[in-house]
Amino acid sequence: MAQQQVSYNEDNIRSLDWKEHIRLRPGMYIGKLGDGASSDDGIYILIKEVVDNCIDEFVMGHGKEIQLKIEDNTAEIRDYGRGIPLGKVIDCVSKINTGGKYDSKAFKKSVGLNGVGTKAVNALSDYFMVKAVRDGQMKIAEFEKGELLKEHPIKKTDEPNGTYVTFRPDNIIFKNYRFQKDHLENQLWNYAYLNSGLKLNYNGNIITSKNGLLDLLERKSKNEDLRYPIIHLKADDLEVAMSHGNHYGEQYYSFVNGQNTTQGGSHLSAFKEAVVDTVKKFYNANYDRTDILGSIVAAVSIRIEEPVFESQTKTKLGSVNIAPEGQTIRTFVGNVIKEHLDNHLRKHPEIADALKKRILQSERERKEIADIKKLANQRAKKANLHNKKLRDCRLHFNDSAKKVAEDMRLATTLFITEGDSASGSITKARDVQTQAIFSLRGKPLNCYGLTKKTVYENEEFNLLQHALNIEDGMDDLRYNRVVIATDADVDGMHIRLLMLTFFLQFFPELVRGNHLYILETPLFRVRDKQQRFYCYSETEKRAAIKKLRGKPEITRFKGLGEISPDEFSAFIGPDIRLEPVIISDNTDIDDVLSYYMGKNTPERQDFIIGNLRVELNDVETEIEDAPKLEMVEVED
Repeated sequence: MAQQQVSYNEDNIRSLDWKEHIRLRPGMYIGKLGDGASSDDGIYILIKEVVDNCIDEFVMGHGKEIQLKIEDNTAEIRDYGRGIPLGKVIDCVSKINTGGKYDSKAFKKSVGLNGVGTKAVNALSDYFMVKAVRDGQMKIAEFEKGELLKEHPIKKTDEPNGTYVTFRPDNIIFKNYRFQKDHLENQLWNYAYLNSGLKLNYNGNIITSKNGLLDLLERKSKNEDLRYPIIHLKADDLEVAMSHGNHYGEQYYSFVNGQNTTQGGSHLSAFKEAVVDTVKKFYNANYDRTDILGSIVAAVSIRIEEPVFESQTKTKLGSVNIAPEGQTIRTFVGNVIKEHLDNHLRKHPEIADALKKRILQSERERKEIADIKKLANQRAKKANLHNKKLRDCRLHFNDSAKKVAEDMRLATTLFITEGDSASGSITKARDVQTQAIFSLRGKPLNCYGLTKKTVYENEEFNLLQHALNIEDGMDDLRYNRVVIATDADVDGMHIRLLMLTFFLQFFPELVRGNHLYILETPLFRVRDKQQRFYCYSETEKRAAIKKLRGKPEITRFKGLGEISPDEFSAFIGPDIRLEPVIISDNTDIDDVLSYYMGKNTPERQDFIIGNLRVELNDVETEIEDAPKLEMVEVED
């Protein structure tokens, strides 16, 4: 049969207006969409884009307070800056590439430079309203999905100067979204740390910081876990706070012009290089880079002119210079760190001694496992040639942003599955572009209390480490989402705990970076001849039964491998349900692991005994409309 020819002419060429393009390709503007479960979901980017403008006013010396009211599905944000010029209110929120930040003299070190942010918020909201107040006059405009609904005439007002924005994200784009209080508070605390003196009023709660990054590091770390008091360094356009702990890996909080660059960038690379060089010269010793940076915890904030980020989501700095025609970021950061860190170590010999002990300890630990690490890496290299445990995808998170679109990089996912049957179902249903599978061969080792040596001694853990490419840190992480996909039974839950222990014990930065998730899969399928429902709980099952008429068929899925690939594709597609693994600021990882994965402590026994309950299966009493039920148990 001859292949049908597809015409390509003038009729095939289509131009989208700004609203259509943003709504059709939201990932280009705000990264991933999501439902609010993860801190980098799109609804938080929308808030960030509006607040960034408020922060820019504060940085320029206008307005010391920002009010935020975020309830249900609506956000209201008000600053007390100069207010948008009244004649340009509509243009600033609805005409792409329109803004006041192209002139570096007006907004010298601003976050939002490209005139896109608030337009994206407008286009992706089913209701958007902006009000600007300047010198006793105000202008209001209302929009729906970027379309102007109503332009109000300029009126007199007694309100103080500033800009007020309220919006409701479009539920068609952000399906079943919900603002999470913890994610919002963490986002706002970052603003406070980076802007000392700024007052953020969030739903009546005041968020403010006096000591900047010092407060951040104190809040993120427990003092007893730090090897020496936090070193706090401040210079023009650069602020640093750092210490060393007892954890594995490196932990960084990086910011550019107030923007949380979760993937670091040129400024963070410059900071690491400067710390290594300064420490080597101070001690006059050729210490290994990994020993100096091992177990470090640091926060770095820089302000530069006209920053260039690698994507619209601004998670990684690409700039080389601190200003057009200015010195390089590498030189600037290097000079500041070398001077201030060296001075601090000389003034505080007790800190210098503690740092040296931490470096020497890292060196001993590294040398102790050097031989087994070498053998393990050789084994992993051979396995990579034909690794049956890993079914890789074509695109990866560490691919160049110039070659792979941001939304595709963010979609990259590694499913860690339980056994061959589950991995087989996911493999057949997956998107080969962005979804990879790593298959476990049973219950992994409980690594609580063990050393990093375990990762290299255990073949499965070592292969997983190499699959993720995290042996030397998170900079080259190959998948944005690492999803633990196990059965929803006792064995599956146990495997989840064992994998969580592995990541929390050896790679906590993966969890802190919001990369680790638990896959939620349906427990039941409820259907009749006309309708089909997939239910994730008993409550959803009962609700589904009530929607059906006649005699429903109920299928209980005992394992992932029992779900057909055709069905599975719906569960790992756009409507995937993921439960993020979140470490709150006041969570002590050691305490959590000790409680759940340590020896059978009396505290855990008492908790189990105190929370035992019996659940009765009363489904039949609740479905009078469907007295005849057929239960189909899907067996292995």
